[in-house]
Amino acid sequence: MSSLIAFIVVFGILVFFHELGHFLVAKLMGVGVDTFSLGFGPKLIGKKKGRTEYRIAAIPLGGYVKMVGEEPDAEIAEEDIPLSFTHKSVYKRMAIVAAGPVFNFLLAILIFFVMSLVYGVFILKPTVGDVQEGMPAQKAGIEKGDRIVSIDGGAVETWQDMVEKISMSNGEPLIMVVQRGEKEIPFTVLPKLKVEDMFGAEVKTYLIGIVSGKDGFIKRLNPFEAAWEGVYRTFRMTKLIFVGVSRLITGEESRKNIGGPILVAQMAGHHAERGMPELISFIAFFSITLAVLNLLPIPVLDGGHLMFFAVEAVIGRPVNTRMREIAQQVGFLILLMLMVFAFYNDISRIFTS
Repeated sequence: MSSLIAFIVVFGILVFFHELGHFLVAKLMGVGVDTFSLGFGPKLIGKKKGRTEYRIAAIPLGGYVKMVGEEPDAEIAEEDIPLSFTHKSVYKRMAIVAAGPVFNFLLAILIFFVMSLVYGVFILKPTVGDVQEGMPAQKAGIEKGDRIVSIDGGAVETWQDMVEKISMSNGEPLIMVVQRGEKEIPFTVLPKLKVEDMFGAEVKTYLIGIVSGKDGFIKRLNPFEAAWEGVYRTFRMTKLIFVGVSRLITGEESRKNIGGPILVAQMAGHHAERGMPELISFIAFFSITLAVLNLLPIPVLDGGHLMFFAVEAVIGRPVNTRMREIAQQVGFLILLMLMVFAFYNDISRIFTS
Protein backbone atom coordinates (compact mmCIF):
# COMPACT_ATOMS: atom_id res chain seq x y z
CA MET A 1 0.00 0.00 0.00
CA SER A 2 1.55 3.30 -1.04
CA SER A 3 1.88 6.18 1.40
CA LEU A 4 -0.75 8.19 -0.49
CA ILE A 5 -3.33 5.41 -0.41
CA ALA A 6 -2.55 4.70 3.25
CA PHE A 7 -2.98 8.39 4.07
CA ILE A 8 -6.35 8.58 2.27
CA VAL A 9 -7.57 5.44 4.06
CA VAL A 10 -6.39 6.56 7.51
CA PHE A 11 -7.55 10.16 7.20
CA GLY A 12 -10.83 9.10 5.57
CA ILE A 13 -11.66 6.79 8.49
CA LEU A 14 -10.84 9.47 11.07
CA VAL A 15 -12.78 12.22 9.29
CA PHE A 16 -15.75 9.90 8.80
CA PHE A 17 -15.96 9.08 12.52
CA HIS A 18 -15.44 12.72 13.50
CA GLU A 19 -18.20 14.01 11.23
CA LEU A 20 -20.42 11.04 12.10
CA GLY A 21 -20.32 12.23 15.71
CA HIS A 22 -21.51 15.71 14.74
CA PHE A 23 -24.13 14.23 12.40
CA LEU A 24 -25.67 11.69 14.79
CA VAL A 25 -25.85 14.05 17.77
CA ALA A 26 -27.28 16.82 15.56
CA LYS A 27 -30.01 14.41 14.48
CA LEU A 28 -30.55 13.36 18.09
CA MET A 29 -30.96 17.01 19.14
CA GLY A 30 -33.49 17.65 16.36
CA VAL A 31 -31.20 19.70 14.09
CA GLY A 32 -31.63 19.38 10.32
CA VAL A 33 -28.55 18.38 8.32
CA ASP A 34 -28.24 19.53 4.70
CA THR A 35 -24.85 18.02 3.83
CA PHE A 36 -22.57 15.27 5.13
CA SER A 37 -19.30 15.54 3.20
CA LEU A 38 -16.06 13.59 3.28
CA GLY A 39 -13.50 15.96 1.78
CA PHE A 40 -13.68 19.54 0.57
CA GLY A 41 -14.07 21.16 -2.82
CA PRO A 42 -15.88 19.81 -5.90
CA LYS A 43 -18.25 16.89 -5.37
CA LEU A 44 -17.06 13.57 -6.83
CA ILE A 45 -20.07 11.45 -5.97
CA GLY A 46 -23.16 12.07 -3.87
CA LYS A 47 -26.60 10.81 -3.00
CA LYS A 48 -29.48 12.66 -1.39
CA LYS A 49 -31.60 10.85 1.15
CA GLY A 50 -34.36 12.81 2.79
CA ARG A 51 -33.06 16.29 3.54
CA THR A 52 -29.39 15.32 3.67
CA GLU A 53 -26.97 15.01 0.75
CA TYR A 54 -24.17 12.52 1.42
CA ARG A 55 -21.11 13.26 -0.70
CA ILE A 56 -17.43 12.54 -1.27
CA ALA A 57 -15.47 15.59 -2.40
CA ALA A 58 -12.21 15.97 -4.29
CA ILE A 59 -9.83 17.21 -1.55
CA PRO A 60 -9.37 14.49 1.12
CA LEU A 61 -8.06 16.80 3.84
CA GLY A 62 -11.12 16.93 6.07
CA GLY A 63 -14.89 16.97 5.91
CA TYR A 64 -17.90 18.77 7.24
CA VAL A 65 -21.53 18.52 8.32
CA LYS A 66 -23.64 21.48 7.16
CA MET A 67 -26.56 22.01 9.52
CA VAL A 68 -29.69 24.14 9.19
CA GLY A 69 -29.16 27.54 10.78
CA GLU A 70 -25.50 26.87 11.51
CA GLU A 71 -24.61 30.52 10.86
CA PRO A 72 -26.28 32.78 13.46
CA ASP A 73 -27.09 35.52 10.93
CA ALA A 74 -28.32 33.22 8.15
CA GLU A 75 -31.86 33.64 6.90
CA ILE A 76 -33.98 30.63 7.88
CA ALA A 77 -37.35 29.69 6.46
CA GLU A 78 -40.18 29.75 8.98
CA GLU A 79 -40.72 26.00 8.72
CA ASP A 80 -37.00 25.31 9.36
CA ILE A 81 -36.73 27.21 12.64
CA PRO A 82 -37.49 24.07 14.73
CA LEU A 83 -34.59 22.36 12.89
CA SER A 84 -32.15 25.28 13.30
CA PHE A 85 -28.85 24.72 15.11
CA THR A 86 -28.77 28.36 16.26
CA HIS A 87 -32.23 28.07 17.81
CA LYS A 88 -31.28 25.09 20.02
CA SER A 89 -30.17 25.58 23.63
CA VAL A 90 -26.50 26.33 24.20
CA TYR A 91 -26.05 22.94 25.88
CA LYS A 92 -27.45 21.08 22.87
CA ARG A 93 -25.12 23.05 20.59
CA MET A 94 -22.18 22.20 22.85
CA ALA A 95 -23.11 18.51 22.71
CA ILE A 96 -23.23 18.58 18.90
CA VAL A 97 -19.85 20.30 18.59
CA ALA A 98 -18.17 18.12 21.23
CA ALA A 99 -19.46 14.94 19.55
CA GLY A 100 -16.78 15.07 16.81
CA PRO A 101 -13.75 14.77 19.13
CA VAL A 102 -15.67 12.39 21.40
CA PHE A 103 -16.26 10.02 18.48
CA ASN A 104 -12.54 10.11 17.69
CA PHE A 105 -11.83 9.05 21.28
CA LEU A 106 -14.48 6.34 20.97
CA LEU A 107 -12.86 5.07 17.75
CA ALA A 108 -9.53 4.71 19.56
CA ILE A 109 -11.21 2.88 22.46
CA LEU A 110 -12.94 0.55 19.99
CA ILE A 111 -9.68 -0.20 18.14
CA PHE A 112 -7.74 -0.91 21.33
CA PHE A 113 -10.65 -3.04 22.62
CA VAL A 114 -10.74 -5.22 19.50
CA MET A 115 -6.95 -5.55 19.31
CA SER A 116 -6.72 -6.47 23.01
CA LEU A 117 -9.47 -9.04 22.56
CA VAL A 118 -7.90 -10.58 19.44
CA TYR A 119 -4.19 -10.37 20.24
CA GLY A 120 -4.13 -10.05 24.02
CA VAL A 121 -1.69 -7.68 25.74
CA PHE A 122 2.02 -7.97 26.29
CA ILE A 123 2.81 -7.98 30.01
CA LEU A 124 6.30 -6.97 31.11
CA LYS A 125 7.83 -9.05 33.88
CA PRO A 126 9.41 -7.08 36.75
CA THR A 127 12.93 -8.03 35.68
CA VAL A 128 15.74 -5.49 35.94
CA GLY A 129 17.39 -4.93 32.56
CA ASP A 130 19.76 -2.21 33.75
CA VAL A 131 20.49 -0.13 36.84
CA GLN A 132 21.15 3.59 36.49
CA GLU A 133 24.33 5.01 37.95
CA GLY A 134 23.94 6.80 41.27
CA MET A 135 20.21 6.09 41.59
CA PRO A 136 18.52 4.53 44.66
CA ALA A 137 18.40 0.99 43.24
CA GLN A 138 22.16 0.92 42.65
CA LYS A 139 22.88 2.39 46.08
CA ALA A 140 20.70 -0.30 47.68
CA GLY A 141 22.52 -3.12 45.85
CA ILE A 142 19.98 -4.18 43.21
CA GLU A 143 21.66 -5.61 40.11
CA LYS A 144 20.90 -6.26 36.46
CA GLY A 145 19.01 -9.55 36.07
CA ASP A 146 17.26 -9.34 39.44
CA ARG A 147 13.51 -10.01 39.43
CA ILE A 148 11.35 -7.96 41.81
CA VAL A 149 9.22 -10.40 43.85
CA SER A 150 7.51 -8.13 46.37
CA ILE A 151 7.44 -4.56 47.71
CA ASP A 152 6.58 -3.99 51.39
CA GLY A 153 5.12 -7.48 51.56
CA GLY A 154 2.83 -7.02 48.53
CA ALA A 155 3.41 -9.42 45.63
CA VAL A 156 4.70 -7.95 42.36
CA GLU A 157 3.53 -9.81 39.26
CA THR A 158 4.24 -7.27 36.51
CA TRP A 159 6.45 -4.27 35.78
CA GLN A 160 3.38 -2.03 36.01
CA ASP A 161 2.62 -3.39 39.52
CA MET A 162 6.10 -2.35 40.58
CA VAL A 163 5.85 1.12 38.99
CA GLU A 164 2.54 1.81 40.75
CA LYS A 165 3.86 0.73 44.16
CA ILE A 166 6.96 2.91 43.78
CA SER A 167 4.84 5.86 42.58
CA MET A 168 2.62 5.60 45.66
CA SER A 169 5.55 5.40 48.09
CA ASN A 170 5.52 9.16 48.84
CA GLY A 171 9.29 8.89 49.15
CA GLU A 172 9.13 6.48 52.11
CA PRO A 173 11.70 3.62 52.23
CA LEU A 174 10.53 0.46 50.48
CA ILE A 175 11.45 -3.12 51.36
CA MET A 176 11.99 -4.73 47.96
CA VAL A 177 12.54 -8.46 47.77
CA VAL A 178 14.34 -9.59 44.62
CA GLN A 179 15.01 -13.03 43.23
CA ARG A 180 18.65 -13.49 42.29
CA GLY A 181 19.34 -16.97 41.02
CA GLU A 182 17.82 -19.33 43.59
CA LYS A 183 17.85 -16.78 46.41
CA GLU A 184 15.36 -14.14 47.49
CA ILE A 185 17.15 -11.09 48.90
CA PRO A 186 15.53 -8.09 50.64
CA PHE A 187 16.77 -4.54 50.00
CA THR A 188 15.75 -1.22 51.50
CA VAL A 189 15.32 1.35 48.71
CA LEU A 190 14.58 5.06 49.17
CA PRO A 191 12.73 6.32 46.02
CA LYS A 192 13.92 9.58 44.50
CA LEU A 193 11.47 12.43 43.91
CA LYS A 194 11.09 13.74 40.37
CA VAL A 195 9.00 16.88 39.79
CA GLU A 196 7.54 17.55 36.32
CA ASP A 197 5.51 20.50 35.09
CA MET A 198 2.22 19.48 33.46
CA PHE A 199 -0.09 22.28 32.24
CA GLY A 200 1.36 24.67 34.81
CA ALA A 201 0.94 22.24 37.71
CA GLU A 202 3.67 20.32 39.49
CA VAL A 203 3.36 16.54 39.15
CA LYS A 204 5.42 14.47 41.57
CA THR A 205 6.69 11.01 40.71
CA TYR A 206 9.09 8.69 42.46
CA LEU A 207 11.84 6.67 40.79
CA ILE A 208 14.46 4.15 41.87
CA GLY A 209 16.51 4.09 38.64
CA ILE A 210 15.97 0.72 37.00
CA VAL A 211 15.19 -0.16 33.37
CA SER A 212 13.01 -3.06 32.21
CA GLY A 213 14.60 -6.24 30.95
CA LYS A 214 11.95 -6.32 28.19
CA ASP A 215 11.00 -9.96 28.83
CA GLY A 216 7.32 -10.74 29.25
CA PHE A 217 4.34 -12.78 28.12
CA ILE A 218 1.07 -12.42 26.21
CA LYS A 219 -2.01 -12.29 28.42
CA ARG A 220 -5.36 -13.16 26.88
CA LEU A 221 -8.24 -10.92 27.94
CA ASN A 222 -11.96 -11.48 28.31
CA PRO A 223 -14.32 -8.87 26.79
CA PHE A 224 -14.59 -6.87 30.04
CA GLU A 225 -10.82 -6.78 30.52
CA ALA A 226 -10.36 -5.84 26.84
CA ALA A 227 -12.89 -3.00 27.20
CA TRP A 228 -11.02 -1.63 30.21
CA GLU A 229 -7.73 -1.97 28.34
CA GLY A 230 -9.22 0.07 25.48
CA VAL A 231 -10.27 2.85 27.83
CA TYR A 232 -6.98 2.79 29.74
CA ARG A 233 -4.76 2.88 26.65
CA THR A 234 -6.80 5.72 25.15
CA PHE A 235 -6.57 7.71 28.39
CA ARG A 236 -2.83 7.13 28.67
CA MET A 237 -2.19 8.11 25.06
CA THR A 238 -4.42 11.20 25.39
CA LYS A 239 -2.40 12.31 28.41
CA LEU A 240 0.88 11.86 26.50
CA ILE A 241 -0.42 13.85 23.51
CA PHE A 242 -1.67 16.67 25.74
CA VAL A 243 1.77 16.81 27.37
CA GLY A 244 3.45 16.84 23.95
CA VAL A 245 1.23 19.66 22.68
CA SER A 246 1.81 21.71 25.85
CA ARG A 247 5.58 21.25 25.46
CA LEU A 248 5.38 22.47 21.87
CA ILE A 249 3.42 25.54 22.97
CA THR A 250 5.87 26.37 25.77
CA GLY A 251 8.91 25.73 23.56
CA GLU A 252 10.19 22.76 25.59
CA GLU A 253 9.74 20.61 22.49
CA SER A 254 11.35 21.55 19.18
CA ARG A 255 8.95 23.09 16.62
CA LYS A 256 10.73 20.92 14.04
CA ASN A 257 8.68 18.00 15.37
CA ILE A 258 5.51 19.55 13.94
CA GLY A 259 4.45 17.62 10.85
CA GLY A 260 1.83 18.01 8.14
CA PRO A 261 0.07 15.76 5.63
CA ILE A 262 3.34 14.62 4.04
CA LEU A 263 4.69 13.34 7.36
CA VAL A 264 1.34 11.71 8.19
CA ALA A 265 1.31 10.01 4.77
CA GLN A 266 4.86 8.74 5.30
CA MET A 267 3.98 7.41 8.75
CA ALA A 268 0.78 5.80 7.47
CA GLY A 269 2.70 4.12 4.63
CA HIS A 270 5.41 2.93 7.04
CA HIS A 271 2.87 1.37 9.40
CA ALA A 272 0.93 -0.17 6.50
CA GLU A 273 4.11 -1.90 5.30
CA ARG A 274 4.56 -3.44 8.74
CA GLY A 275 1.14 -5.09 8.66
CA MET A 276 -2.51 -4.45 9.39
CA PRO A 277 -2.20 -4.46 13.23
CA GLU A 278 0.44 -1.70 13.00
CA LEU A 279 -1.73 0.37 10.66
CA ILE A 280 -4.79 -0.03 12.87
CA SER A 281 -2.79 1.02 15.95
CA PHE A 282 -1.61 4.09 14.04
CA ILE A 283 -5.24 4.94 13.21
CA ALA A 284 -6.05 4.84 16.94
CA PHE A 285 -3.08 7.07 17.79
CA PHE A 286 -3.90 9.56 15.04
CA SER A 287 -7.59 9.55 16.02
CA ILE A 288 -6.67 10.62 19.55
CA THR A 289 -4.29 13.25 18.17
CA LEU A 290 -7.06 14.64 15.95
CA ALA A 291 -9.45 14.76 18.91
CA VAL A 292 -6.94 16.58 21.13
CA LEU A 293 -6.04 19.14 18.45
CA ASN A 294 -9.72 19.79 17.72
CA LEU A 295 -10.33 20.54 21.39
CA LEU A 296 -7.75 23.33 21.47
CA PRO A 297 -9.52 26.67 22.18
CA ILE A 298 -8.76 28.11 18.74
CA PRO A 299 -11.69 29.71 16.88
CA VAL A 300 -12.81 27.67 13.82
CA LEU A 301 -11.86 24.46 15.67
CA ASP A 302 -14.40 22.56 17.77
CA GLY A 303 -12.60 23.74 20.90
CA GLY A 304 -13.02 27.36 19.81
CA HIS A 305 -16.77 26.89 19.29
CA LEU A 306 -17.05 25.23 22.69
CA MET A 307 -15.22 28.19 24.21
CA PHE A 308 -17.77 30.63 22.73
CA PHE A 309 -20.68 28.47 23.89
CA ALA A 310 -19.20 28.23 27.39
CA VAL A 311 -19.03 32.04 27.53
CA GLU A 312 -22.63 32.22 26.30
CA ALA A 313 -23.73 29.78 29.02
CA VAL A 314 -22.09 31.98 31.66
CA ILE A 315 -23.25 35.43 30.47
CA GLY A 316 -26.67 34.27 29.26
CA ARG A 317 -26.41 35.56 25.68
CA PRO A 318 -24.39 34.76 22.52
CA VAL A 319 -20.98 36.35 22.06
CA ASN A 320 -21.08 39.53 19.98
CA THR A 321 -21.22 38.64 16.27
CA ARG A 322 -18.42 41.04 15.30
CA MET A 323 -16.17 39.76 18.07
CA ARG A 324 -16.83 36.18 16.99
CA GLU A 325 -16.03 37.00 13.36
CA ILE A 326 -12.75 38.64 14.31
CA ALA A 327 -11.80 35.71 16.54
CA GLN A 328 -12.58 33.25 13.74
CA GLN A 329 -10.45 35.23 11.28
CA VAL A 330 -7.58 35.19 13.77
CA GLY A 331 -8.11 31.47 14.36
CA PHE A 332 -8.11 30.78 10.62
CA LEU A 333 -4.88 32.77 10.27
CA ILE A 334 -3.26 30.77 13.08
CA LEU A 335 -4.27 27.49 11.45
CA LEU A 336 -3.03 28.68 8.07
CA MET A 337 0.34 29.63 9.56
CA LEU A 338 0.58 26.25 11.31
CA MET A 339 -0.21 24.44 8.05
CA VAL A 340 2.43 26.42 6.15
CA PHE A 341 4.96 25.74 8.91
CA ALA A 342 4.06 22.03 8.94
CA PHE A 343 4.46 21.80 5.14
CA TYR A 344 7.81 23.60 5.44
CA ASN A 345 8.97 21.04 8.02
CA ASP A 346 7.74 18.17 5.83
CA ILE A 347 9.62 19.45 2.79
CA SER A 348 12.73 20.15 4.86
CA ARG A 349 12.74 16.54 6.10
CA ILE A 350 12.54 15.25 2.52
CA PHE A 351 15.58 17.28 1.39
CA THR A 352 17.64 16.59 4.52
CA SER A 353 16.88 12.87 4.78
